[in-house]
Amino acid sequence: MQDLLVIGGGINGVGIARDAAGRGLSVTLCEKDDLASHTSSASTKLIHGGLRYLEQYEFRLVAEALREREVLLKAAPHIIWPLRFVLPHDKGLRPAWMLRIGLALYDTIGGRRSLPGSRRVDLTKPPHRGVLQDRLRRGFEYSDCWVEDARLVVLCAMDARDRGAEILVRTECVALERHPTHWRATLRSRDGTERTVEARALANAAGPWVDEVARKALGQGPPARLRLVKGSHIIVPRKYPGQHAYIFQNGDGRVVFAIPYERDFTLIGTTDQLFEGELDSVTISPEEVRYLREAAGEYFRSGIAEDEIVATYAGVRPLYEDNSARNSTVTRDYAFELDTQGGAPILSVYGGKITTFRKLAEHALGRLAPQLPMGPKWTRTAPLPGGEMEDFAAFLWRAGERFSWMPPEMLLRLARAYGTRIDKVVGTADGLDRLGDHFGGDLYESELRYLVEEEFARTPQDILWRRSKLGLHLPAETERRVADWLNEQGGDFA
Repeated sequence: MQDLLVIGGGINGVGIARDAAGRGLSVTLCEKDDLASHTSSASTKLIHGGLRYLEQYEFRLVAEALREREVLLKAAPHIIWPLRFVLPHDKGLRPAWMLRIGLALYDTIGGRRSLPGSRRVDLTKPPHRGVLQDRLRRGFEYSDCWVEDARLVVLCAMDARDRGAEILVRTECVALERHPTHWRATLRSRDGTERTVEARALANAAGPWVDEVARKALGQGPPARLRLVKGSHIIVPRKYPGQHAYIFQNGDGRVVFAIPYERDFTLIGTTDQLFEGELDSVTISPEEVRYLREAAGEYFRSGIAEDEIVATYAGVRPLYEDNSARNSTVTRDYAFELDTQGGAPILSVYGGKITTFRKLAEHALGRLAPQLPMGPKWTRTAPLPGGEMEDFAAFLWRAGERFSWMPPEMLLRLARAYGTRIDKVVGTADGLDRLGDHFGGDLYESELRYLVEEEFARTPQDILWRRSKLGLHLPAETERRVADWLNEQGGDFA
C-alpha cells in the first residue's frame, strides 16, 4: 500500500509528489495525458511576484511569490533566469506616481533579493526608440524571471521519481473507492490495461478537472467553487531587439506582456476569458487574437498583422471562486479542501501560480501531516535535476570547453534545457556524427533517447512542444520522422 496517490501531472501535482517522496512517503502519481500537457505548459512562462496583484491587495501572495522567485532561481538556474520588464507610462491610464509606489513596494515586499530593483527609463532612447509609439516617452523598469514552464514540471517529476515516487503518464484514474483507512483507485493506461493502487491518502491536483475527480471520489464536489478562466497567447516573429520584456497597460485595467521567445520570436499574452467548453481541446478564440493584437498594437509602432502570427496556445486556469466581478481579478492564490469525514483523507487543490508551487506543496503536505506522519520540509534548498550549479554562465563556459565540437547555438540550447545533465544527453559522443540519426536543426537521436528514457516523453508533441520548443524551428516533416523513430523503439508511444 502506498502512502499517497497524487492525481494530476501539472506543476502542483508533481510538486506535491516530489516533496512527499523526499519526506519518506511512498507515492504514486498518475496523469491521464503527458506531464504539463494542459495548464502548466500554457503559462506566460514567468516566475514573478505578480505586480498587478498589488492593486487587488494580494500582499501575502505577492510577498510569497517574490520569495519563491529567489528560491527557484537557485534551484534551476538553467531553466529559470532573470528578465527585465519595461513598463511604459501611458497618459490616461495608471498615473506615474502610482506606478512608482507600486514598484517601490514590489522591490521590498519580498525581503532580500538578488535581482536589481526598479528604475525610471527614457523610452525616447535605444533600444525603445523606433519600437514603441512616439507618445510613449517615459516608463519604468523592474526585474522578474523567465521559466521554461513545461520543463519545470518534468524536472519535478524526475526528482520525485529519483526519490522513489512512481510516475505514471497517460494513465487515468477511472474509479475511486473510499475505505476507512485507505483509497482504492483503478488506473487505466492508454492501451486499456488496468491496475489497482491502494493509498492511505489522496491528493487531488487535477487542475481544471479537480471537481470531476472530487465527484468521482465523494459522489459530489467539495464545498469550494471553481472558476475556469482561459488564458491565450500568440507568437509572432521578433518585434524588437534586446533581451528585455514589455508590460503594456490596457484601458480595461489588464496588462499584456511582450516577451523575447525562442530567440527568433516574441510571445504576447495573456487573456482572461471565462471558459465553459471541452477541457481536452482548449484553443485561442478569434476574439482573443483580436484583443492581443489590438493591445500590443497600442504600444508597438509597427502593430501586429494577423498573418504575422506563427503559433498560438491556450490553457485554462482552475481558479478558486471568490465572487470577483471580473475574471482578471479572481485571486491567483491557492486553496485546499480537505475531506476526512467519510474515511481516508482527500485533499483537493484549487488555484495557485507556477511561481508558488513549492510552497503550495509544503502547505498541502502540512494539511495531510496528521494522517501521514512524514519527515521535515526539505525543498527550499534542494536543486532540481540539472540545476546543481552556482552560476549558469560559468557552467556554460566549462561545457563549451568539454564540447568544443558542438555548434554554440546547440550547446546553449542543450545547456539551458538539461543543465548538468547534458552529459547524459551527449553520452560519450565526441562529434555530431556520434549523436545518432539527425532529425534536423540540432536535434539528434541521442536527445530523443534521453527524453524517452529519462523524461517520460512518448509522442512527437511531448518532444517538440513540451520538452522543447523545437517545433517552432524545425520543418513540419520533423514530427513525422520523430513519430517513425518512436514507433521503431517498440514501446507504447500512443
